[in-house]
Amino acid sequence: MPSSIFSRHGVLLKLGVAALALVLIGIGRPATSQPKADTLRIGYQKSASLLTLQKAQGTLEKRLQPLNVSVRWVEFPAGPQLLEGLNVGAIDVGYVGEAPPIFAQAAGANFVYIGSDPASPEAEALIVPKDSPIKTVADLKGKKIVLNKGSNVHYLLVRLLEKNGLKYGDVQTVFLPPADARAAFEKGSVDAWVIWDPFLTASEKQTGARVLSDARGVVNNYAYYLGERGFTERRPDIIKVLFEDTAEQGRWIKANLKQAAALIAPQQGLPVEVVEIVLQRYQFGVKPLTAEVAAEQQKLADTFFDLKLIPKAIRVADALPGSSAAAVAVK
Repeated sequence: MPSSIFSRHGVLLKLGVAALALVLIGIGRPATSQPKADTLRIGYQKSASLLTLQKAQGTLEKRLQPLNVSVRWVEFPAGPQLLEGLNVGAIDVGYVGEAPPIFAQAAGANFVYIGSDPASPEAEALIVPKDSPIKTVADLKGKKIVLNKGSNVHYLLVRLLEKNGLKYGDVQTVFLPPADARAAFEKGSVDAWVIWDPFLTASEKQTGARVLSDARGVVNNYAYYLGERGFTERRPDIIKVLFEDTAEQGRWIKANLKQAAALIAPQQGLPVEVVEIVLQRYQFGVKPLTAEVAAEQQKLADTFFDLKLIPKAIRVADALPGSSAAAVAVK
């Protein structure tokens, strides 16, 4: 009996050694098969026209096929919620405005800036109802202004008030996501709404809302591509393909505004004419983050800290990627 036990163990030992040898041989041998299938999970907002077009057209999926990578699109109502998704690992990359990354970094979120689109100051504004007695930004002292907390327009409001001789504390801020904000705006529960496109243009065209001021000469309104740090370091090849497709689709949109608007409008549930105006206002052409753009983002972070909108001072440089992702070039 004991001999049979030892014999069985001896066979198992030999099989184990043989298996280990095969593993070691495999480690030293160059890979000849395709890499293990991966998934790029993209966080987007329906208001992001370019990404909405990419999702509808499936162009990115086709470009990633040679890498054996699929794409999963995850929709969020606004930037702050998208950053939460990025922080908890629900997505790998996302596209947001200027302010959400600042609030997220101050809260300890782990992400990196991987790229930015050109400034689009016409694509956000402070508006009032068409019959409002308010004629200037200075008239807003003591009034209620609705906005999405931590969104790109949060910074616009701060700077716009400063430019017109008001302090942030001179107005009453009401924090609501875009859909609820529009309802409050139309009911007259608030006096003004600071908002981005396409909600901005839709309100102008559908309710006659008046623009008191857009962001021109006030803030830049950059849009950022953010990535989960580990993913961007592990798969710079995927980021490169994402940027190539995004840049190409952005050029196509600007050269074919009417056709692009017709494709995007059903996805956003908006009239074609509204989407066409939005596409004219937004600028596309993702590039790796430059030192100049990062410096502008730092100004935003410092402003929010001075106003005690974030609990601690932050360094945007701490959220810049390593060389593997930063070196990605877009032609």
